[in-house]
Amino acid sequence: MSALVELRRFNNLIAAEIARTFLESHGVGAVVFDSGLNILEGGGLATAVRLMVLDEDVDLARRLLETQV
Repeated sequence: MSALVELRRFNNLIAAEIARTFLESHGVGAVVFDSGLNILEGGGLATAVRLMVLDEDVDLARRLLETQV
């Protein structure tokens, strides 16, 4: 059974969603956690947004994000 793992943390919800969309456009499923807390607490100063992927997709997702401009 696959588990979700944290790929990266963002201080900005929009940046996290852009990364999620980028990964999904390359066939890697991803979800954003803690987006509600990030908004409620006034942004990334209090709670970072976590970008999560399946453990078997971590290496590919990291490589893809490294190539993102």
